[in-house]
Amino acid sequence: MDEQDQQEQAVLRFVEQFALLLADSGTPRMAARVFAYVLADDAERYTAQELSTGLQVSPAAISGAVRYLVQAGLLGREREPGERADTYRVYDEDVWYAITSRRQESLDRALRFLSDGVELLDAARPGGRRVRETLEYYRFMRAELPEMMSRWQKHRREMFPD
Repeated sequence: MDEQDQQEQAVLRFVEQFALLLADSGTPRMAARVFAYVLADDAERYTAQELSTGLQVSPAAISGAVRYLVQAGLLGREREPGERADTYRVYDEDVWYAITSRRQESLDRALRFLSDGVELLDAARPGGRRVRETLEYYRFMRAELPEMMSRWQKHRREMFPD
């Protein structure tokens, strides 16, 4: 096996392991595999056919996975002028920052929902106390997130200077 084949095998091993981690966190299995592949492989953009070939799966499996990833904001879909096939890529150079930024919106929705729940539930009852604690946890996370993201950007600049 030559060096290029070894590298391709290393990428596929990583993809499968990272995809399992993502799937354990709730990402559909094939979408997790596609995202891990786009993250770990060297190309900047992929057609569905290239993803299918690279992951050794059917084009139909790729179709649903990229649809999920585009809707979730994990991949961008583009089309070059004059081309017939869409291409997919990690849409942001700092993809984890972008993903976390979108989670702030989710935290805000949860805060509104939990605030309503605290108003509805009796704070003296166990369920009411648990919902109140959940609300406080979400408030804490929402308050800490901007500072953490700022620290991440500073750390990223130090680790990966342009």
